Amino acid sequence: MTRIEQLVFCRKCLNRKRDLKQGFICNLTGEKATFQDECSDFILDETVKERPLELDDKEGLRPSEIQQSLPFETIEKLRMEQRLMFGITSGLIVGIVGAILWSILTVVAGVQLGYVALAIGAGVGLTIRKVGNGIDPVFGYWGGGISLFSILLGNFLSIIGFIANSTGLGYIETLFLFNYDYLFEVMKAAFSIIDLAFYGIAVFTGYKFSFRKITQKRIMALKQGNVFL
Repeated sequence: MTRIEQLVFCRKCLNRKRDLKQGFICNLTGEKATFQDECSDFILDETVKERPLELDDKEGLRPSEIQQSLPFETIEKLRMEQRLMFGITSGLIVGIVGAILWSILTVVAGVQLGYVALAIGAGVGLTIRKVGNGIDPVFGYWGGGISLFSILLGNFLSIIGFIANSTGLGYIETLFLFNYDYLFEVMKAAFSIIDLAFYGIAVFTGYKFSFRKITQKRIMALKQGNVFL
């Protein structure tokens, strides 16, 4: 049984418990349902009125949940629509552009605007989602990796901008004259603990947003043959 089919039973069971992150879980095990066809611990809650299961049409399912909810043949059809290289390329372009814009804002403001890193992660992820059309974990790995690269690049370009302003050199000239043997030391000196939090959230955002958005409602429609995603 799929998660959606299990929920039809769970929402009518006295042993149900609502979890803010997972939805209905079993109050006996503290976990999501794992039964097939029927549950030995099911106790009908007669106060629950029969009504159609309300399926989420906003939150996209994780790759593992999609693969558990759809038959193998449908998963393979969705995989045929994936475009990994196009997704990577477009995500990288957005990430580099975001890094350049972030560095300009940082130099102009005179201080690093950490929340822009989150926007870069989201931009990279959403671009990979739109162009890549992927459901496999590799899309998320690339989304997170490109987000991290873009943030580090933005930091480096900001440093180049500050050096150029302090020395009176042009930005391009500073890029060529910079002694890259000291790159690690310079990046380390500019690093702060708060950066770690921004980096982590940005990488997670880049990972999460990189997948094709398939909701519970669309899963059910697809299984019923009403729509093809």
